[in-house]
Amino acid sequence: MKNDNAHGAAETARRTVRESYGRLISVLASGTGNIPAAEDALSDALERALRVWPETGVPGNPAGWLLTVARNRLRDGFRSAAVRTSVPLEEMELATHPAVAPEPDSEEIPDRRLELLFACAHPAIDRAVRAPLMLQVVLGIDAADIARAFAVPTPTLAQRLVRAKRKIKDARIPLVLPGRGDMPDRLDAVLEAVYASYAIDWQFVSGETLAISLSGEALHLAVLIATLLPDEPEALGLAAVLCFSLSRLDARVVNDVFVPLDEQDTRTWDADLIRRGEEYIHRAAAFRRIGRFQLEAAIESAHCDRARTGRVDSAALATLLTALVEVAPTIGSRVALAAVVADKEGPAKALVRLDGIQGADRFQPAWALRAQLLERLERAIDARAAYDKAISLTTEASLRAYLRQRARALG
Repeated sequence: MKNDNAHGAAETARRTVRESYGRLISVLASGTGNIPAAEDALSDALERALRVWPETGVPGNPAGWLLTVARNRLRDGFRSAAVRTSVPLEEMELATHPAVAPEPDSEEIPDRRLELLFACAHPAIDRAVRAPLMLQVVLGIDAADIARAFAVPTPTLAQRLVRAKRKIKDARIPLVLPGRGDMPDRLDAVLEAVYASYAIDWQFVSGETLAISLSGEALHLAVLIATLLPDEPEALGLAAVLCFSLSRLDARVVNDVFVPLDEQDTRTWDADLIRRGEEYIHRAAAFRRIGRFQLEAAIESAHCDRARTGRVDSAALATLLTALVEVAPTIGSRVALAAVVADKEGPAKALVRLDGIQGADRFQPAWALRAQLLERLERAIDARAAYDKAISLTTEASLRAYLRQRARALG
């Protein structure tokens, strides 16, 4: 029974953190801008939950419980600092004692993630670390997953994140929404972070329902930003990208095995999300300011059009991907273009393109594509090695099952 209680408490704690991490950190750090202290306080609250909940039972609103305990932990720290500096504590004592501080309902915890997102995109923060910082602080993604997504070594990224958090604290960067005049200057990094959270969930940790997945959070934030900034075509473009892509969620894994996009049953795609994606992309196009996410949305739309026509317009796809690489030469866009080249010009030329992509050696989709190209060139030994590498770079069970299946078929 004790083990069952401990398991149930641990599972509730894990789910609560997954759903509420960004909201909790945003609230805890909102007064001081001290993100590391907020993270430490929440970590302590989690540790205490794992000790207390198996004995007392899981509280009715776990997120509210964690917030109360973490706040008290923070205030204890402030009190210690105050004692050292002889600052009066009376008001703080009254406001923070666990016995008198009411436990907030999880529904009452304010959603300040957008404020924290835009603070992380402040001009004083190194541009290269803005998106990773948002992913870790606001969305609670592990540094190792972020490092894999951005194809950089984990220790390097971890050091950059520590420096960025210290910068926010030391420079007293306010955790507030910037004025509308400043907001567009920070928008690129915010959109990139939201998009990257979706990509990380898609590649490494997907499998749960949309409602509680990180992808669902990314869609929520993208729609929120598009609503907040309705005259920013790239914000509308990102909302369209996520609507299109997530419309295929139910078709992506069948019987616990990953299904490639071109083999998915279009009858299981979500028609409502596709319709919403088309609405966003048409609204964005009206501004006649094309950008990365509008191109990404157009590519996703071309794929989704197979549900209507039964085919993919490969020529249009190649044109859009070429334009995307011009605008945003990311590893992902260049690998996707190499895949299209394979269909048009053959696997050998696609392999040459793949070899020329810097950083692709740490990018899982690049190794999956390399394995398929080598397979088509009948280089079975090399293809099997590439499949093994692709498998090692993902923790998603269904994708690993699919790749193992392909590797075994080589004989």
